[in-house]
Amino acid sequence: MKAGAFLYPWDVLGDPAAADRVAALGVRQVTLASAYHSTRALTPRHPRHRVVTAEHSAVLYTPGGRWRGRALRPYAVGGWAPGEAWAEAAGALEAAGLDVHAWVVLAHNSRLGTEHPDTCVVNAYGDRYPWAPCIARPDVCAHLVDLAAEAAARPGAGGAELESCGWYGFAHPHAHDKVAGVGLGEVGQYLMSLCFCADCRTGYAAHGQDPDHLAAAVRRGLEPEWRGAPPASGWAGVERLVGDGAAAATRAWRERTARELQERAVAAVRAEAPVGFPVLLHADPVPYHCGANAGVDPAHVLSVADGVVVPCTGDARALAPFAARATDRTVLAANLTVVAGLGGSPATLAADARRAGALGAIELRLYHAGLASDADLAHVARELSRLA
Repeated sequence: MKAGAFLYPWDVLGDPAAADRVAALGVRQVTLASAYHSTRALTPRHPRHRVVTAEHSAVLYTPGGRWRGRALRPYAVGGWAPGEAWAEAAGALEAAGLDVHAWVVLAHNSRLGTEHPDTCVVNAYGDRYPWAPCIARPDVCAHLVDLAAEAAARPGAGGAELESCGWYGFAHPHAHDKVAGVGLGEVGQYLMSLCFCADCRTGYAAHGQDPDHLAAAVRRGLEPEWRGAPPASGWAGVERLVGDGAAAATRAWRERTARELQERAVAAVRAEAPVGFPVLLHADPVPYHCGANAGVDPAHVLSVADGVVVPCTGDARALAPFAARATDRTVLAANLTVVAGLGGSPATLAADARRAGALGAIELRLYHAGLASDADLAHVARELSRLA
């Protein structure tokens, strides 16, 4: 089973030993961030620093001329990875014998929402989510499609993975989050992630819903959650809280919008990339879920992309709906966290990989070789040797 690991360019730049150290783990591929959101990251082995603060979403290369004159454009990276950081890191990794793919984060950008408030998801209460661009807005969709094309088809990339290629919503670890006082379940998360910007209101109306009445129904449906009632779950819970017709309309609008973004983004990458360039989506098989692993319809997404990367830490069952639709050309990759401090289990990687393989995975993605401790990486090397 082919194994790959996630990395940031700053894990490699300035550390002459980094590329060989990653190759020695037994991985064959690195998925290297080319467009990424703001973060604060440890670099446990770097000779120059221990903490990197990426202050805002940025591309880790010099943006091209396609953005000239456009209001929405990617932000240049700051001092945490200046210049052609992606290309320099990719070159070092390739010299160590590793295949490098581009890791592109799309609909997750706090700076974009802060500077352009009209791009944001707006919930049923009128609150804006600056970290979540509304993919129903034509200008946002066009921006994300062009970003996918440019950030994925980097010179030297052997493929690409698109993260957040769909709806983003309420669940996001924002700066100093203080939102755990109410334990929103799956249904609460969905209702708090519904967008009521002008474009989405028009979309709901096209599906037979008065957007004002729909927003009021969402607020009523959320009232038990605010009072501490046991959180509802499943699509039946959404229907019970807002009504069958309203629930169906929101889902129809959002799924159509997400499918359009996914189709356009993958097509744009292929138009820029060499023939045979694989394009994968980070995906969740429940279409109404949102976040970094965008909710998708497995049959649709596998008719569009070359495969998916599916979160499998602790439970690999999300692979099954994709495996049922896979062909002999489909890349089905199990994403396993190998950082113990982030809830991963590097010591059981081989067993977890075999379980994922039994459910259809043919590749592994290990999150994250730059963040892991030396002890975590020792487990990874040992466990991958057991899979060889």
